[in-house]
Amino acid sequence: MDFAEYPDRAAIRDTVAAITRSFGSSYYSAHAEGRIATDELWAALAKQGFVGINLPERFGGGGAGLAELALVCEETAAQGCPMLLLLVSSAISGEVIARYGSEAQQQTWLPQLASGETRIVFAITEPDAGSNTHQLSTTAVRDGEEWLLSGTKYYISGVDGAGAILVVARTGTDAQTGHGLLSLFLVPPDAPGLTAQPLPVAAALPEQQFTLFFDGVRVGADQLVGDENDGFTQVFHGLNPERITGAAICVGIGRYALARASAYARERDVWGVPIGAHQGVSHPLAKAAIEVELAALMTAKAAWLHDHGQPAGEASNMAKYAAAEAALAAVDAAIQTHGGNGLSAEYGLVPLWSVARLLRIAPVNREMILNYVAGHTLGLPRSY
Repeated sequence: MDFAEYPDRAAIRDTVAAITRSFGSSYYSAHAEGRIATDELWAALAKQGFVGINLPERFGGGGAGLAELALVCEETAAQGCPMLLLLVSSAISGEVIARYGSEAQQQTWLPQLASGETRIVFAITEPDAGSNTHQLSTTAVRDGEEWLLSGTKYYISGVDGAGAILVVARTGTDAQTGHGLLSLFLVPPDAPGLTAQPLPVAAALPEQQFTLFFDGVRVGADQLVGDENDGFTQVFHGLNPERITGAAICVGIGRYALARASAYARERDVWGVPIGAHQGVSHPLAKAAIEVELAALMTAKAAWLHDHGQPAGEASNMAKYAAAEAALAAVDAAIQTHGGNGLSAEYGLVPLWSVARLLRIAPVNREMILNYVAGHTLGLPRSY
């Protein structure tokens, strides 16, 4: 294994860091507290080709891989500006359409995704299905050459700034297992019969959440992505990138929190020496630094496997688990290091805690990852 970071990767890090740093963590904190999308930073990253870095060159993308997109996700977060929609639009939707979309769908959407002109958000979660994708109840029923979508989606990010929604719907039932057969559709957010209702959340995030109600939403045959009833294959091609980029964001959050905490601990003097000299302060930060570095290694491995067409499910799940745990520990240690200042808006740590805490639950919660590892890695019997 080669752990060197080659000049092109280092250049991505340096440039993304410089762009993000020009906005600053106060920019993100203000937008998170105000529930305002970070559109200006998105546009700045897109202008330099980073939003579509993993998309094919013939559609205006960077022609790179998920490893490079993960660098973008990590570095923006490491500058205090985690961008959740990178893992939704660039990772999930971009990867799925680039792999399974028709030529017309690719010609329509990939250039817009690559340029940052628009975003495509992902709608799979439902109120009653939770992590059990087999129990999705949103249906797509044929009506001549078209489809009618009915059902509800829940906790869908960024619908207010999307050009399309990639919707996972049930289009049949497997006769042997009774599980739903799934298909994917590109649905305009202003389609007749579709209602997007803001979903208030207590966490301070720039990305608004929505509940979507589909009441006989009519879509054309040209809006079906890939093959009918092959949605599971397509979904899981997008879910590994989602986990990997989510892990990269967590690694970046951990790096940012540790940098802020270390700087504060070197300067803050209460008992005649900087507080960082006390092991009660230094050891939690050192432990968090080790965990963040370990998570970064697994994230890099998962991205490499995906980019080389090798099975990446195990590594992607492990990376997401490790990185979310490490990010939370790092932010918590940083808040504790700052004492009361850790809750001050001036230091911008609480919004990052909100993101890290969210990513411990989504896009897959830690318990389901433990179930995955127990069943797939250890061969233990399933409880569900």
